[in-house]
Amino acid sequence: MLASCTRPDMVIEITMQPVRRYGVDAAVLYSDIVLPLKAIGIDLDIVPGTGPVVAEPFRSASDVSRLRQLEPDDVAYVTEAVRGLGTELAGVPLVGFAGAPFTLASYLVEGGPSRDHARTKALMHAEPETWHALLGRLADIAGAFLRVQAEAGAAALQLFDSWAGALSLADYLTFVQPHSAAALAAVADLDVPRIHFGVATGELLGAMGDAGAEVVGVDWRVPLDVATERIGPGRAVQGNLDPALLFAPPEVVETEAARVIMAGRATPGHIFNLGHGVLPETDPDALARLVDFVHRYPV
Repeated sequence: MLASCTRPDMVIEITMQPVRRYGVDAAVLYSDIVLPLKAIGIDLDIVPGTGPVVAEPFRSASDVSRLRQLEPDDVAYVTEAVRGLGTELAGVPLVGFAGAPFTLASYLVEGGPSRDHARTKALMHAEPETWHALLGRLADIAGAFLRVQAEAGAAALQLFDSWAGALSLADYLTFVQPHSAAALAAVADLDVPRIHFGVATGELLGAMGDAGAEVVGVDWRVPLDVATERIGPGRAVQGNLDPALLFAPPEVVETEAARVIMAGRATPGHIFNLGHGVLPETDPDALARLVDFVHRYPV
């Protein structure tokens, strides 16, 4: 997968496929959150059935020095792909993205995906100076990766904190939020809308909103009208249909999609989306029906 992310022709083709097939209102760049780490020389790979695996996990202060700043030339293929998509998309907005510092740190410290993030939390609390140094460098890398995409033509940017839901609010505020805010601030001058997304982050929504993005992603666990109360005024939301519902009969999907749309009307702005990614076994026709239903729903 990582090899395909470095080929602009494949990135353009794979990014375009859902746009052609479903007529969605925006495209998401085909990439991966660990791509910038690979680009600066970290020995990692995406293992089928497992996910990102790091050959030499980060476990001490000396490991932090292995992270150098990401330069635009490190990901020149991303710049080429985004520019090429500007022509192919013909006005359809392109969403670029990066992994948030905590989620990237989790992969580096654990050595791969983790259910309990035990080593990550241990480092966080036992060696806070090392932790903040690590996340500071990851924030710089994430911010630089977002900036490359925006300067090449991405119309919006998303910061993915896939594993932030493993944290308490207190730990998030102390150990994570400042670094996510720094990554988002790295592109604040570009006048490109920013989306901040996490999974199982219902208790963190207010703090995530305070990190600075214009839009906060909400998974399916919290209704959008409740989520916007937690996030606070002035921030739009993205979400939040449970992707597992796409296995239900069409009438059930439509009922639940309508519920999401109606809850979204209580927010300052709403981007309809799934609460997380499409599950691999999903029937493509179910996605087509959902897109059509949302497009037909009365404004």
